[in-house]
Amino acid sequence: MPNGTRILHAATQLADAGEAFALATVVWRQGPSSGKQGSRAIITADGELRGWIGGACAEPTVIREARAAIADGQPRLLLLGPADKFGDAVPDGMTVVPISCQSEGALEVYIEPVLPAPHLVVVGSSPMAVTLGQLAETIGWSVDLLAGRQFTAMSVRPQSMVVIATQGHGDEDLVSTAVLARPAYLGLVGSRKRGAGLLGYLADRGLPKDQLDRVHVPAGLDLGHTGHEEMAVAILAELVQLRSASQGGFAAPSTPQRGETPLSPPSPGEPAQTADPRASPAPGGGAEATDPVCGMTVPADAAHWPLEHDGVTFHFCCAGCRRSYEKELVG
Repeated sequence: MPNGTRILHAATQLADAGEAFALATVVWRQGPSSGKQGSRAIITADGELRGWIGGACAEPTVIREARAAIADGQPRLLLLGPADKFGDAVPDGMTVVPISCQSEGALEVYIEPVLPAPHLVVVGSSPMAVTLGQLAETIGWSVDLLAGRQFTAMSVRPQSMVVIATQGHGDEDLVSTAVLARPAYLGLVGSRKRGAGLLGYLADRGLPKDQLDRVHVPAGLDLGHTGHEEMAVAILAELVQLRSASQGGFAAPSTPQRGETPLSPPSPGEPAQTADPRASPAPGGGAEATDPVCGMTVPADAAHWPLEHDGVTFHFCCAGCRRSYEKELVG
């Protein structure tokens, strides 16, 4: 396989794997430089060089500038040679890098960063989740829209952004899986109080606190009470804002960004906010109940963490909310 073809093949493999790299091309040379016009090399984010760009003098400089290009996303046109060789004949926009080689040759090298499209993983099948995926695709992001049962640690890359939007169905396991996969961003769609209960539950299960502290809950910018379309916009806006502020990296959230005002937890045994199995029937014929912690409406069945207190059976959307209420009872 010719060298140029090998370089392009390697570039395709890196792009498919979602890895950032830079492509360096010699666009001009002055002998006796060892670099040849048209020579190409790939430089990865950690400084690995694949291909040929020039000798021992040029290579370290190209690697350094390529890594800088990957970091800031800006291409560079370099003119490499002895400091006194070019005088005032350097075009605007070109960076002169003096190097002292015995060959006294010179190279002009174009460095182009190739950054992967942002990768968004949306876990859930609600209208909001679908809308979020569609909006992200519209701005050129790579999107995986997965049902909860499809989501695994293999779904996540180091620079992935993960949004859990499963409306309380298996959130504990899904957030646990995502936390351990350590994505660049992890957001949970849900109320602030429900999120606090869920994260507390996961902390009790031994998940790393430094990773739990990075979970954005509720996910998205605070736009107040919104419909599902606006909620999708709020989440995408937060992701764009964070990427722009940190050049693709994400910091731990200091405060929750969005979410409705949750119901205050009732005093233990207070009937006004209990989840009573005698509540109004659900459309499918079963009873519904209100989670006394987060206010979510849930089926009043054995699968929704029933807890009996003072003759009243409460039901919860998740183990975290049940745990929070139990603490209220004993506190």
